Amino acid sequence: MDSQQSIGESPASIATEPPSVADSAAIRKMDRSLAHSIAWRAAGDWISQLFAWLSLLIIVRLLSPADFGLVAMGAVLMPYLRCIGTFGITRTIVNFPDLGEDHIAQLNTFSVVLGFVCFAIAAVLAYPASLFFRDPRLVPVVIVISSSLIPWGFRAVPEGLLEKDRRFRTLSTYDALFAVLAAAVTLAMAYLGFGYWALAWGNVIGNIVRSGLIMLARPHYFAMPRLKEIREPLVFGWHVLVSLVAMNSYQNLDNATVGRVLGRTAVGFYGMAWTLANVPLEKVTTLVTTVVPSYLAALQKTPAEIRRYLRTLTEALSLITFPATVGLGLVARELVPLALGLKWQGVVVPLEILSVYAAFRSIVALLPKVLTAIGNPRFVMRCDLFGLVLMPTAFFVGSRWGTAGVAWAWVVAYPLVAGFLYWKTFTSIDMEASEYIRALRPALDATIAMSGSVLLLKWLAPQTLPLVHRLAMEVALGMITYVGVAFLFHYQRMKAFLELAKEFRRKKRA
Repeated sequence: MDSQQSIGESPASIATEPPSVADSAAIRKMDRSLAHSIAWRAAGDWISQLFAWLSLLIIVRLLSPADFGLVAMGAVLMPYLRCIGTFGITRTIVNFPDLGEDHIAQLNTFSVVLGFVCFAIAAVLAYPASLFFRDPRLVPVVIVISSSLIPWGFRAVPEGLLEKDRRFRTLSTYDALFAVLAAAVTLAMAYLGFGYWALAWGNVIGNIVRSGLIMLARPHYFAMPRLKEIREPLVFGWHVLVSLVAMNSYQNLDNATVGRVLGRTAVGFYGMAWTLANVPLEKVTTLVTTVVPSYLAALQKTPAEIRRYLRTLTEALSLITFPATVGLGLVARELVPLALGLKWQGVVVPLEILSVYAAFRSIVALLPKVLTAIGNPRFVMRCDLFGLVLMPTAFFVGSRWGTAGVAWAWVVAYPLVAGFLYWKTFTSIDMEASEYIRALRPALDATIAMSGSVLLLKWLAPQTLPLVHRLAMEVALGMITYVGVAFLFHYQRMKAFLELAKEFRRKKRA
């Protein structure tokens, strides 16, 4: 198959000829399709999250930090087992556009079997996990949370086919239904006094419903796996799997370290800080990273277009996520007690630190998608394995200084992992570092100015001023400074993005 052969090509062998007129028209059509896909993702996600966050503001007052900490510890196994259960099959189907129907059916069966196997592994590991965290309540919590692995196995292939067909409107609708249903179930159970079980069952029920809808939208038959026939897709999936397992491992070992060393309440504080700091990352960057692989896979042999996508998406993401992440850290001391209550005061310091990491991670997240699309999933895997060694060591050392020390581990150590991703990406697509930095300049300049103005206001404002007034003043000044500096020093770039947004709105109306 041609697509499979291209995946194994080295970056040097990728064609670099300029596109023809027909190709240019196809690329413009693809650009419009990408914009529409991101818009649908954004609409579905943001509407659902509005409901979810309103629910969360109530849930955090009904439940204790210890309840959140217990569920966080019970979910430590989930990212690993979910990756093993899907085996990178969803991403494999996207990157192998010419995969035959029988091969897809074999992968479908393979994924379902792995889903059941991973649930069985979770049930076996539930008791050892309770011993590790010194809490016997974890046994049923782990089993309940892990039961969603079975529907995950059933939906891996149908979801990959929907992404391959670029049916992101359908996927975004199901994501919205999942978020609303999960939030509603959690809120209802928390109100009825189910405690931490509300957090556990809410996501499980939402996952079951979402998986069922995806299977109905893009059903596919099953076939007995013949490993020799699907070896190449499985090798690709293996690289994706190992990468995801390693990444999810070091991304969750901070919670494990805090829970083991500092206790259940501390992991509740740290987990909430992580959730808040990563809201822009998950709700903005993830919108792009879940959509763009399908488009990058179609541009495997045109590095110039991949450079353009990386440059443009990086600039757009930084303009949105930098003020959101850094701004959240700047106002954390006023926002946390007002929004969550005084009992969550322990969230403030790790949130201030993690907001810096989240800003950096929001743009780094594009690099593995680019490398995987052009046929370098093995290098991404090696980087994540390096992170699996480096980050837990940093977490353990940082835990001597409490939750703040663990948060600082992300800021200090993670750039070492990202450095290798930047080097390989730039060399693979012939991109100059200066070209990438120019794309970041509008967001960097505006964010630095915003931070300076808010910190100056904190220093000048009287301490007797009510928290709500201080928060409103800081948010208003930060927004005005950010927008003002961005337009003052980078007017042409901001104007280009505004014109793009207007054009998209006109086409959407049409």
